[in-house]
Amino acid sequence: MDRQNRVCGFLDIEEKEGSSRFQRRYFILDTQRNTLLWYMDNPQNLPSGAYAVGSLQLTYISKVSEATGKQKPKTEFCFVINAVSRRYFLHANDAADLRDWVLSLNKATKITVPKAGPLQPRSEVSTVTCEAGGKRLAYKTEIIGGVVVHTPIYQVLNQIKSNCIGHMCRIQQVQTLQ
Repeated sequence: MDRQNRVCGFLDIEEKEGSSRFQRRYFILDTQRNTLLWYMDNPQNLPSGAYAVGSLQLTYISKVSEATGKQKPKTEFCFVINAVSRRYFLHANDAADLRDWVLSLNKATKITVPKAGPLQPRSEVSTVTCEAGGKRLAYKTEIIGGVVVHTPIYQVLNQIKSNCIGHMCRIQQVQTLQ
């Protein structure tokens, strides 16, 4: 941890995927900026204004895990970051470093979806086309696991049939959608 409470330290990275050549870099997990950065050396040892030699947006990371012997044979304390564009193989100094980096990266990239509470009845003002049978077609929109889901909702409109002219109805208030 640095003074800004960020996970940081030296790791070896396979900068060119598939090359099996690892380069020593200084990594900073910056959760405030949602980025994993790596530098040639500790930024405190570099000239002011030195840029990171690599970076990865945390939102692009789908999984972080220990590398298997099949993925990287003869590479001890190796882990893999699966991102949208490629896989990043990193080599830690020891088992404790490996565990800490994998846990920290997984925690930083974890997607949490708040649990929905019970639906509360609410009033809406809308214009609706009356279908045969006096039913209204609407959609309930939810985000489930990061995916937008539209669910059709039907409501009987018999209490306002008298306001219909032909097949058009104007509804001033709808109390609840079920």
